[in-house]
Amino acid sequence: MIVSILSFPGSNCERDTKRAFERAGAKCVVTRRDETELPQKTDLVVAPGGFSYGDYLRCGAIARFAPIMSAVAAFAKNGGRVLGVCNGFQILLEAGLLPGAMLRNKNLRFISRDVFVKVVSAKNSFLSNFKESQIISMPIAHAEGAYYIDPDGLKGLYDNDQVALTYCDQEGADANVNGAIDHIAGVFNKEKNVFALMPHPERAASAFNPNNDGLALIKNALEF
Repeated sequence: MIVSILSFPGSNCERDTKRAFERAGAKCVVTRRDETELPQKTDLVVAPGGFSYGDYLRCGAIARFAPIMSAVAAFAKNGGRVLGVCNGFQILLEAGLLPGAMLRNKNLRFISRDVFVKVVSAKNSFLSNFKESQIISMPIAHAEGAYYIDPDGLKGLYDNDQVALTYCDQEGADANVNGAIDHIAGVFNKEKNVFALMPHPERAASAFNPNNDGLALIKNALEF
């Protein structure tokens, strides 16, 4: 399994992401933003967290124009699997690979803490080893992480089973940590080959961390 991990100026999670995927058994290649092609035989592309291009203009808005993104878009269009985490989620939204947009957190502050999320859809290759309504815990670290989509788009997400994760408390009750519409923490594209989430699975995937929920998600992403 070859995983291509994208790297942009300002990215700060590609090493942690690489380490987590390697722990899950993958061979990882860090792919720079100025490349025009993905590594040969890439099975999965991961857009990691960080602050690509300093989050100037709008999170992900500049990275979306990096040369490598044309190859990522073509890869996804041909059925290739793409995972976005935090800033990677923002980039995939800006690139049009996922529906919706990202707004500033409702409290206008950077939020960095562990959260609980509930699995909404497990009928896909990214979350198939989880049960629907299963509660998992991962950290978040973002200032612009409130997912938004208009009412018609939101209905379309539910109609097409594209809502992947929602924020909740430890018992599973809705708990909106950042102002995201319908508590949404992760979504798919219609074809289910592109998935992005705001929580950081790679930060819950270390041998030194008793919480390995993120590692379970990463391992699931490698099984298809």
